Amino acid sequence: MSWSDMLFLLPELVLTIGASILLVLPLFGNRDRNVSAAKWSTLLLLAATAAAVLYSSHAVETLHSGTALRSMFALDGFAIFFKLLFVGIMAMVILLSSHFLEESGYSPWEYHALLMFALTGMFFMCSGIHLISIYIGLELMSLSSYVLAGYYKNESKSTEAAMKYFVLGAVSSGILLYGISIIYGVCGSMRLDAIAATVDRTLANDAFVFGIMMMGAGLCFKVAAVPFHVWTPDVYVGAPTPITAFLSTASKAAAFSIFARIFYFALADFHTDWGGIIAAVAALSMVVGNLAAITQDNVKRMLAYSSIAHAGYGLMGILAMSGDGLFSVLVYMLVYAFTNLGIWATVLMMRKHAYAGESVQDFEGLHRRAPWLAFAMVIFLLSLGGVPPTAGFIGKYFLFAAAVKAGYGWLAVLAVLMSALSMVYYLRLVMAMYLKDSGEAELARDRQLGFAVV
Repeated sequence: MSWSDMLFLLPELVLTIGASILLVLPLFGNRDRNVSAAKWSTLLLLAATAAAVLYSSHAVETLHSGTALRSMFALDGFAIFFKLLFVGIMAMVILLSSHFLEESGYSPWEYHALLMFALTGMFFMCSGIHLISIYIGLELMSLSSYVLAGYYKNESKSTEAAMKYFVLGAVSSGILLYGISIIYGVCGSMRLDAIAATVDRTLANDAFVFGIMMMGAGLCFKVAAVPFHVWTPDVYVGAPTPITAFLSTASKAAAFSIFARIFYFALADFHTDWGGIIAAVAALSMVVGNLAAITQDNVKRMLAYSSIAHAGYGLMGILAMSGDGLFSVLVYMLVYAFTNLGIWATVLMMRKHAYAGESVQDFEGLHRRAPWLAFAMVIFLLSLGGVPPTAGFIGKYFLFAAAVKAGYGWLAVLAVLMSALSMVYYLRLVMAMYLKDSGEAELARDRQLGFAVV
């Protein structure tokens, strides 16, 4: 590894070393459950990682090549945006986790180390310009997520969620890897630029189109798009609520980063072959996600189906295949991530059940007990529904406009209708908070959760 490679990989090196230290630190000192020490150590590591991202982004500008590790790794504006977004999301997840770790009785050091290893994988995903480096990053994030989903190891619901996530995730990884192998067999390379350069001789190759579809299926599982969504409701409900927040924001944003990286940078000239299928997946995700969410009384399951619908919205930006489309994906991931973090922070403040506020009834009368929290929840829900002038409206505007410009006007019309339909179940929570007074959920007065909400 050369010095230039070290500059490119500086944030990943900082994260890997820091996560390893977090994992072994209790062995060399006080082995009791010091949640505060683990939290501040992790936040310090995140600050160092953010500084490393900013430093390396400027340091590599003087290098002649924009890639590292034999053109397997890039540090461009796309990667820098997502890395800083991931760091911000992870900092919020750490704050959401503090109260959970104090109550659960589980070790905070392994918990934070696993989150940092997952973040390392996400960094490799958004910077990968080689299918193998992307896949390795994806698996590092996935393996950490499987363990975190089952962190309530004494709860059968959490164990079941982790098992289902692991089994279906392994199957999707196999499908993804099979698609990668077919693409390699046709193109003779797994570098994204080399794949893009083989347009003329692979356009009529059915095996190549099949490989794209297999790889797309694996990626659709990671973003929880229909029909690869069956794991999402059970995992979101069974996982600890801070991990559900992580899966619905950071994990989904990372999956969309490689979706955009692969399809924009390597497969843009094959759009006619895969565009129609991805459009159908997006439409199904929006319809199935919103219709299923309407019937849910469990808030976590409702938000899980909402997440499936939002995967469909995000795929519209992938379909656009333009600068506007890529910009819309970046904006929407930013807006969606922080809107969801606010919602999950609010859910965590409801303490009727071990898994926080699970039922719509838990939110009844919230405006009397915590008016500012109820108001914040309304803003988050309106943003998810795309009601102006919230940030969610701005994000959806860019997505829908990009889809219309790309010739998918019918999909944009369907998305508008589904956004209106989503307000049915979002407003159920609003009605429970403001029009009913029978709620008995205890409200957790936690400053860190309050900060996350703000």
